[in-house]
Amino acid sequence: MARDLVTYRRKRLVMEDEKDDVPPPPSIRFNGAFASEHSKFFVTEERKSQDYKMTISSGDDSSISVERTSSLLQLAPLEAVLFDVDGTLCDTDPLHYYAFREMLQEIGFNGGVPITEEFFVENIAGKHNEDIACVLFPDDHERGVKFLEDKEAMFRSVKYRIVKEKLEPIKGLYKLTKWIEDRGLKRAAVTNAPRENAELMISMLGLSDFFHAVILGSDCERAKPFPDPYLKALEVLKVSKEHTCVFEDSVSGIKAGVAAGMPTVGLTTRNPPHLLMEAKPAFLIKDYEDPKLWSVLDELDKRVGVKSGAD
Repeated sequence: MARDLVTYRRKRLVMEDEKDDVPPPPSIRFNGAFASEHSKFFVTEERKSQDYKMTISSGDDSSISVERTSSLLQLAPLEAVLFDVDGTLCDTDPLHYYAFREMLQEIGFNGGVPITEEFFVENIAGKHNEDIACVLFPDDHERGVKFLEDKEAMFRSVKYRIVKEKLEPIKGLYKLTKWIEDRGLKRAAVTNAPRENAELMISMLGLSDFFHAVILGSDCERAKPFPDPYLKALEVLKVSKEHTCVFEDSVSGIKAGVAAGMPTVGLTTRNPPHLLMEAKPAFLIKDYEDPKLWSVLDELDKRVGVKSGAD
């Protein structure tokens, strides 16, 4: 697995002008230093992800996309669209990665050696907090749960606010949401994140009134990668899986959508395409402006028109 992820590895950013060798106290550990490092991460994120995003451009896998996009065309008339939140609406993984890295190092996890992005992708990204707790603290689940509660509180804290405002929606998101609204389709956000996190990100993106429902993994018997959250979304929206599609960015999320019986489009926001393909998405896109996606949506319109989910 580690060898497979070598091409995905991105050089860890280090502030070259950092002069202070004394770590900040816990009360301010995510203040200025974190913001500066994180800001630099966002400025260079496009350059750093070029190595794997190029592999899924529209022209590179046309032979695959013709076969796989047909599953979306079978959804006509479309009734609903379901979205994950983190990494699917906006790229929040850098925030989560740095939060986990700093807080785990502070408590001496892994002998005080910072976790790598590979470790984050394999063990944390897209997973429910209960599952993360089991991975990080297999012998002390209670401690794991408490650690994750503290991490989530820090994620939502005012200290992150300036950094969060640098987050932008995935390219083309509002073009797609307008397309969905114009056709009266039903829509829900389906996430493993805590409600406070999900609602904060949705609000920051101006999508609070867009979603008809927010479904949490913690509200279901089983979270992603099990299908329960997506099946619950179908029930809440009163739509069928035969006329609903899913957008996801993680292996865990794609597995959940596929297991729920719906074509699931994968976004290569952070995770390597070859890992996402193992979860069997309908196809992969770079973002919501990908021509591959719009060729399918245009064909849906041409075939039978899009059914209004509001009827």
